[in-house]
Amino acid sequence: MPQKSGLGRGLGALIPGGDNAIADNGIMLVPVELVLPNPRQPRNMMHPEELGELTASIREHGVLQPLIVTPGDTQGRYILIAGERRLQAARMAGLASVPVLVRQATDQQRLELAIIENVQRSDLSALEEAEAYRQLAEDFDLSHEEIAARVGKSRVAVTNTLRLLKLPDTIKNALIEGRISEGHARALLALPTPEAQSAALHTVIAQELNVRQTEELVRKLSGEKPPRKPKPAPVPEVAALEERLRASLGTKVTLRSARKGGTVTIHYYSNEELDALLGRLLNE
Repeated sequence: MPQKSGLGRGLGALIPGGDNAIADNGIMLVPVELVLPNPRQPRNMMHPEELGELTASIREHGVLQPLIVTPGDTQGRYILIAGERRLQAARMAGLASVPVLVRQATDQQRLELAIIENVQRSDLSALEEAEAYRQLAEDFDLSHEEIAARVGKSRVAVTNTLRLLKLPDTIKNALIEGRISEGHARALLALPTPEAQSAALHTVIAQELNVRQTEELVRKLSGEKPPRKPKPAPVPEVAALEERLRASLGTKVTLRSARKGGTVTIHYYSNEELDALLGRLLNE
């Protein structure tokens, strides 16, 4: 059986010949061993099942979407910018070469492009995304606003994600292992000490609390008085609108209906978040 080119059905004709031949559209085939991993790759974990499925697909159809690479320090070698999963799966599938698009990129741009690709594909965990933002802030001296502009997120969302790095390891591990969600972790951040956060985590896991229940637990542990009357179950339409506002503003939003009108409560957890929210709401 002839070896697959790695470009998939129909794309092989675009390569006029030879493993390093460049087609009119800029795609060229490069031996797998000459593509080096991106040292700024933000993703630390790959799900074995998903990687296995991608490997099976590549073994059958080849790599349908080219990897994005930049020239390496050694002649003929390339550093991966985007396509980590495809490269790993191609190696597992036994492909000799992979299709690539060569782009010039600085160290900072490698990180930015890797973040953008992973965020758009929802491939990064919340902590991986937070660590990538930390690198942009500390290693390249970018403000939260500059990071947000580069990765297509709001400044509040970037700030909130970075705050996850302040969690104790017990909560980070629970988040990585999927025992709690990002919403749980954000709620636990409101507690004043790592010890209080870790203690609340045990309650959340033991009682299988959802995010709203976790927020209530945090309020009680913080000394806030519980409401006199139990909250009625949210109307689905209201809950959906709250979620839309939460996604848009990057923070918790609560809607309360009254006989005439109602209230919209926007929560913030630091002065920086308040400044960012005011900027968005006032269009400044």
